[in-house]
Amino acid sequence: MRSLGARQQASHSPSWDLHLPQWSARIDLEGEDLKVSWHQEGSANVRLFSYGLSRADAEAAILAGP
Repeated sequence: MRSLGARQQASHSPSWDLHLPQWSARIDLEGEDLKVSWHQEGSANVRLFSYGLSRADAEAAILAGP
């Protein structure tokens, strides 16, 4: 997550925050999925991604935004 520019909410936390000019996202490393909640102009969009995705695909999905 650091390579994307995300910051971990606390040491050893499974939650990360990513802030870009157009939107922000909270990334939660859950038991079976990667949960991404994008926030833009007062609206939220949530998606779950399988850990079976390659790292490149997961990063691309996160950076694609809401």
